[in-house]
Amino acid sequence: MNAHDDLADVDAVVANARVAQQAYEAGGSQQRYDRASQAAAWAIMEPARNRELAELSVTTTGLGNVPDKITKNHRKTLGLMRDIADVKTFGVISNNAKTGITEIARPIGVIGAVVPSTNPAATPANNIINALKCGNAIVLSPSPKGVPACVALLAYIHAEFDKIGEDKTLVQMIPGKGSKEKTQRLLEISDMIVVTGSQNNVRRAYTSGTPALAVGAGNVTVIIDETADLDAAAEKITASKTFDNATSCSSENAIVVVDDVYDVFVAALAKAGGALAKDEAQIVSKLWPDGHLNRSVIGQDADKMLAALGMTNEVPSDTRFLAVETTGIGPEYPLSGEKLSRVAALYHAADFEDAMSLTAKILAHQGAGHSVGLHSTDDGRALALGRALPTCRVIVNQAHCFATGGAFNNGMPFSLSMGCGSWGGNSIDDNLHWKHFMQTTKIIREIPAREPSVEDIFAGYWADVGA
Repeated sequence: MNAHDDLADVDAVVANARVAQQAYEAGGSQQRYDRASQAAAWAIMEPARNRELAELSVTTTGLGNVPDKITKNHRKTLGLMRDIADVKTFGVISNNAKTGITEIARPIGVIGAVVPSTNPAATPANNIINALKCGNAIVLSPSPKGVPACVALLAYIHAEFDKIGEDKTLVQMIPGKGSKEKTQRLLEISDMIVVTGSQNNVRRAYTSGTPALAVGAGNVTVIIDETADLDAAAEKITASKTFDNATSCSSENAIVVVDDVYDVFVAALAKAGGALAKDEAQIVSKLWPDGHLNRSVIGQDADKMLAALGMTNEVPSDTRFLAVETTGIGPEYPLSGEKLSRVAALYHAADFEDAMSLTAKILAHQGAGHSVGLHSTDDGRALALGRALPTCRVIVNQAHCFATGGAFNNGMPFSLSMGCGSWGGNSIDDNLHWKHFMQTTKIIREIPAREPSVEDIFAGYWADVGA
């Protein structure tokens, strides 16, 4: 099959999706939209299928681990279903007598979704559920290694659709192996595109000419100050850093510790499984042997990671991740960037102000807009970070990768895609969620005039500076 045929296949899939979406909308109801999203959710949450998808994801991509994939598939989907359970996405959703405005929920149409290899089941399921909840059809473009998991996920969704009599062409994927050309065509002909993954795909999304929801790079930095509960911080960081073998964009990549508690925290970290490594040059040479991240380290279990870095006999046998002491920040210091592995950079800070300054420099290098973490009992410091740093989220005293994308014990919406605002070159600063998959039509009626006088507006200004 030639390139022209490949693109024609994409055109046909999108055309079929558009027909299905129009019928879905024309015959829509809140009950129908809710039932379709429930069917998609159960397709991944049913325990046997969840395990099969987790095993397939790890086997085909070589990234992450099965138990954590199972947890992610379950909790991310359950949390999303909690978030959307009572949300109105069909028909009149608000009627304000004071403003005279009635809002009607409207679908966007056909959503094109680019799927990363790090989460080849959980991320597409999240996008599919949101799309269906809001009356859309969706076409996936998985990474080449993620194709088998997407194929299996869609088969499970279609099986659930058969039970409820729903049109299976509402949820499709680009046929065959993934390619840049086919993904580009999907970006260009969809009604809206959602991109989670490589920054190359994000840039292509924003230049495709199609409205885009694409997210920035993660490179989470977390600060430990002198007021922190050090044992709790060490345990939370270790749990987060090692979850799914650090494949999450919300996994801690740099830990900045104030000097007053540095040694005590390092001891707490060691007790939790985070071993201190002082030979930065050795780690860098093994982690980036040819200028690119070592695939024998990315997303791997601790034993494989340590073996690939030549550290098996250098650290305790119960080591779960490495904290590598460093001082450098910027392109010439790769440890200051995202590592997608059980390796974190560890920085000294003289005090909290110095820690904030170091964090700002790290974000300026990579990860601006995404999120930072703070372990502290001084809430004023969280506010200080929120006012000063280029970040959309300050995660306080939590395991970062569990908290950033929504948790049952915080108020963030459940998502696997975090918008990074203008700092990260993104159109959104929120977690990608259902609101982004819906638009509204507004009925505007005449109301009694509310026109102020010029004096009403400027009296205070004139009193201060003159007319």
